[in-house]
Amino acid sequence: MEQALAFIEGTADMSLYRVHIPPEIDVKAIRGRLGMTQREFATRFGFNITTLRHWEQGRRVPDGTARAYLRVIDREPEAAQRALRIA
Repeated sequence: MEQALAFIEGTADMSLYRVHIPPEIDVKAIRGRLGMTQREFATRFGFNITTLRHWEQGRRVPDGTARAYLRVIDREPEAAQRALRIA
């Protein structure tokens, strides 16, 4: 509990934590869980619609950065949307 609190407060030693980026990610399933069309998903989260379609059809694979971002969208879609809002 103390470690979680330190992490939340920003006092944790960040060198002890690692980021897990999944080797594969099901983009279509994430979009489906959010109940969005391809166009809505691409527009809301800043993806190129053609790139999104390629990922969903298996013609291309998201790179590490995109997979990390997609994981955030999957787990915390509201946080991702808040972060992208124009002030």
